[in-house]
Amino acid sequence: MLPYISRRLLFMIPTLIGMTLMVYLLIALAPGGFSASASAAAGGGSPAGGDPRIAEAKFRDRFLLDEPVLVQYGRWLTRVFPVKFGARAQIDSTGERIYPPAELPPMLAVAEWGNAASIVRVNEACAVAAGAFVAAESGDPRRAQFRQLTREAKAAREAYVGALAHLRIALAEYATATQQEVLVDHRGELPGSQLGGLRLDAASPAWPAVSKSAATAGEAFVRASAARAALEASFESTPFEQAGVGIIPGVLSIGSPDLGWSRTKNRPVGSLILEALPITLLINVVAFPLIYLVSIPTGMLAAARRGSLFDVISGGVFIALWSIPVVWAGVLAVGFLASNQYLGLFPVAGLHATESSSMAFLPHFGAEGFERGWLLDLGWHLVLPVVCLVYAGFAVLSRQTRAAMLDNFNADYVRTAKAKGVSRRDIVLRHVFRNSLLPLITMFVSIFPAMLSGSVVVEKIFSVPGMGSLMLEAISLHDAEIMLANTVMIGCVSLMALLLADILYALADPRVSYA
Repeated sequence: MLPYISRRLLFMIPTLIGMTLMVYLLIALAPGGFSASASAAAGGGSPAGGDPRIAEAKFRDRFLLDEPVLVQYGRWLTRVFPVKFGARAQIDSTGERIYPPAELPPMLAVAEWGNAASIVRVNEACAVAAGAFVAAESGDPRRAQFRQLTREAKAAREAYVGALAHLRIALAEYATATQQEVLVDHRGELPGSQLGGLRLDAASPAWPAVSKSAATAGEAFVRASAARAALEASFESTPFEQAGVGIIPGVLSIGSPDLGWSRTKNRPVGSLILEALPITLLINVVAFPLIYLVSIPTGMLAAARRGSLFDVISGGVFIALWSIPVVWAGVLAVGFLASNQYLGLFPVAGLHATESSSMAFLPHFGAEGFERGWLLDLGWHLVLPVVCLVYAGFAVLSRQTRAAMLDNFNADYVRTAKAKGVSRRDIVLRHVFRNSLLPLITMFVSIFPAMLSGSVVVEKIFSVPGMGSLMLEAISLHDAEIMLANTVMIGCVSLMALLLADILYALADPRVSYA
């Protein structure tokens, strides 16, 4: 069994990679792609004023959107994967992971426009900046120093990216003026890949603008490189606590998955999930046993009394419940059972009353009479969400239990047991039901992930701040980091449910072996 489990756990890795890659490509190739997520984080668009192409270049560099999609996915995957390569990340007081500063976009260099000397000075400027950096003693001064250098490096990088975009625009205008507009891309810029095919003529009237932009970009490149070198030296002084456990210093380490930073909520995705996941698990932990506690005995009794009035009524009721959409049932529950205009028996939204923080934990009798307490208040708020989550599962599991047991009632070993005088109770419980467990285990694998997805609708209707509400909000705000983190979590849950089903198969039926 252990070798089989080990193989299954290893096979989960490529499966998760395939799932996340598919979702990543869907987000990237959708209208807006990751730019929509970045735009939402930036307040709805690029800064106004100036050339929009320069603003867009700064915008795309800020969120690293200029790299190919597969490169972006690879960078995200290295953050999520627990085995880390390269320098260890650091964790600041907000929980955000801090990584070494990213490389600058390459400078466009041609000797004819006179900035080659500026580019040669980059290594010298970086060496001077790194050598001049002296880390503060320890604690908060070092962290304040790092944050100051981060702001300076960010400003210098933004200025360089803007100057580089201005240079590409000037080159595009030069190419158009010299009848080489075929090299210009759809943004009205000349990409660096097309620079080698550009014919340069210093006598052209459009050349001075190119030379001036190149000199400006070269100087900005020197300043940005120096600022980055100082920031990198500050990072290497480890002003914050390092994440994970180092195996080979600077090469290999092991740490918890970094689920990223929510651009729309400005918080680590991991902390958002830690707040929402217990709520969703609470609802499902209550709902899941209810489905099995009601469906399996009902299905067993319906199979044992096939054709009876109980069999007909229970089957009809469950099928009728199964045919009611969850959305409709939730809206009716809120409108009639929770609204004060009608019955008003249950709360409309949330998991607690506004005054729950001052309640005692257990119900009790106080000075004002009976007080329900925090625990009973939670149960009162859970009634409608749990009912909407479980009623559809009754029909599926109950009818499957009935069908599986009816198949075994007609088996030869049941007739043999009856001929030997085995009691009907022992035939149903010890023989028929045990041999009917395999289909029920299979249903477990499908019902559990379905309940997680079904709770999305239920949580939205009843304003429950669980994983469903978090996911819907992330979709509406185009927050790609939260969507990808949810994909990883749901994929892990589904794969672990499949593995648990295989283990339960072996426990339920000795004939099943994974040796």
